[in-house]
Amino acid sequence: MNDRPSVCVIAAVDDDQSVLRSLRYLLESADYSVRLFTSAQALLDSGCLPEIDCLISDIDMPGMDGFELLRLVRAQRPGFPIILITGYPETLKRLPLMDAGRSNVFTKPFHGPALLTAVGDAIRDSRR
Repeated sequence: MNDRPSVCVIAAVDDDQSVLRSLRYLLESADYSVRLFTSAQALLDSGCLPEIDCLISDIDMPGMDGFELLRLVRAQRPGFPIILITGYPETLKRLPLMDAGRSNVFTKPFHGPALLTAVGDAIRDSRR
């Protein structure tokens, strides 16, 4: 039995098109509605942040990085579920600078089922 609402919107931000494609397939296979963005600024400019239930963002992107996006989104929506991904494990050394207790972090390549579990848990926790 699935205890999440029938339509949850997940936004994914990554400058790598192949990662975005993979995330789309993975998330849609779990019946999520998916919005893809190639940059943090594109997400912010889209105006769709209020309709999003969870955000998955790469950390290391040109322009605004995932840490800055997390800061800006959390300023607008405190407690908003954000999952960060990175292809550079050394980036994880910067985690104490953020609210790590409320964010999940995955290194690429990530395990699809684990990411889906984290998304479901993050949405459920944010709605309590």
